[in-house]
Amino acid sequence: MRVASCCGITRLIACGQTKVDPKITRVVPDAFRLERHRTLPPVLKKLRQEGYRLVGLEQTTNSHNLHEYAFSRKTALVIGNERLGLEDDALTLLDDVVEIAVYGMPYSYNAAAATTMALYEYCRQFPTG
Repeated sequence: MRVASCCGITRLIACGQTKVDPKITRVVPDAFRLERHRTLPPVLKKLRQEGYRLVGLEQTTNSHNLHEYAFSRKTALVIGNERLGLEDDALTLLDDVVEIAVYGMPYSYNAAAATTMALYEYCRQFPTG
């Protein structure tokens, strides 16, 4: 939530069990809307109907390098579970998947670090907000 707020994100959607500690996030409660849902696929379908480009952050055989990917202005960045990543039922609904190059062990960044990098890249591409 803190990174989302720093990046000017106004809507955050969490699926499954979520817990927010306001002492850690340091986010003004009215800064953006936090939505909670049980499962991800219905949310993705609704976001697509709202005109969002669905971009997953995951390592797949068809993923694009984050450094070379051009985000759409109206993008929903989809982040998977820390341990399991994005499940197949969600992956099939995405328009694109991006991944971040890793140069050592382990073979991937944790979800929080990867999300921060992806959001920073999005903001870099749209510097005026």
